[in-house]
Amino acid sequence: MSSYLDKHFSSLINSRIRLYWLLQTIGWVGYVFFVMAGAAFWEKSDLAHLSYTLVAAVMGLLFSMGMRHCFHIIWDEPATKRLLYTLLIVAVPTGLWALWKFYVAKQLYHDKVIENFIAEYIYWYSYSFFIFLSWTGLYYGIRFYQEIQAEREKNLRITSSAHQSQLKMLRYQLNPHFLFNTLNAISTLILENKGTVANDMVSALSRFLRYSLDNDPMVKVNLVQEVEAMQLYLSIEKIRFEERLQLEFNLEDEAKQALIPSMLLQPLIENSIKYAVAKSETGGTIKLEARVFAGNLLMELSDDGDGIEMKNNEMPLSNGVGLNNTRERLQQLYGDNHACEFGNIEPNGLKVSIRIPYEKEEA
Repeated sequence: MSSYLDKHFSSLINSRIRLYWLLQTIGWVGYVFFVMAGAAFWEKSDLAHLSYTLVAAVMGLLFSMGMRHCFHIIWDEPATKRLLYTLLIVAVPTGLWALWKFYVAKQLYHDKVIENFIAEYIYWYSYSFFIFLSWTGLYYGIRFYQEIQAEREKNLRITSSAHQSQLKMLRYQLNPHFLFNTLNAISTLILENKGTVANDMVSALSRFLRYSLDNDPMVKVNLVQEVEAMQLYLSIEKIRFEERLQLEFNLEDEAKQALIPSMLLQPLIENSIKYAVAKSETGGTIKLEARVFAGNLLMELSDDGDGIEMKNNEMPLSNGVGLNNTRERLQQLYGDNHACEFGNIEPNGLKVSIRIPYEKEEA
């Protein structure tokens, strides 16, 4: 209920026209109410006084509309000049409004004897000035609030745009070695008259690149979809390395439906192929494990290569574009609510451990 009210209040505050007329109506109806309540106390509550009060309220409404128009004109003036203009804008209609009310009240109650015109007029002017000054204070307060909100929303949009651009840049920063190696492998297959295999490789490459470019990096996919995309990528690498590339996937049923950033695993698998499989004459094995624990998705990707050189038990920032991109993407998406650790395993190999909040696609 509270969020519902906050949402509609915020919508009302940001809708300047609706808010303006709502407050105008409440304000001037309130003016009529309090003036008539005071008149009842002094036993002057009659039809003539009600008519006088209603006309005074309409005049106040018209004067305030004119003031609002003037405030729009001076809004971009320097602060000191705007303050002086504001006081002048309030003072002039106050003088006219107070003079009319003063005259009509004297005529209405047949009180034409004025002992001290200036003193009595100052009294009428003072409380009229207070009313218009209060109206001005409320107008300026709401206007400043709306300006701050608009600036805040603008900054949020700029920040969000920069955030999305950075994520897309990280996602689309494909390792050129993969494309070069794939194209070279296709060229070799063609020279060896293995046209069917080369064609299969081109088709797999086309499907993988289409998937990687079509999927928005801001949209998450479930782990099954991500693994299927990786199968496209790995089918290309299997053609290159044949039996030298061994794969092991161990995904718990609950983990399969977990949402993860699209193309999160590709640079990690590519890193393992580059440093664990390609450098070994006998090839290597890449393992992917995933499970859900304590509201988090835990993923481990490991290989049996040479591992990486650690400095102070941490991976150097210069070690691999793919690994650093993965770490930076996770930081951009999850902030402190994640973990991404790289470490060597015994007797040899590299393990990447990732923990992110468990999210599941709604039915």
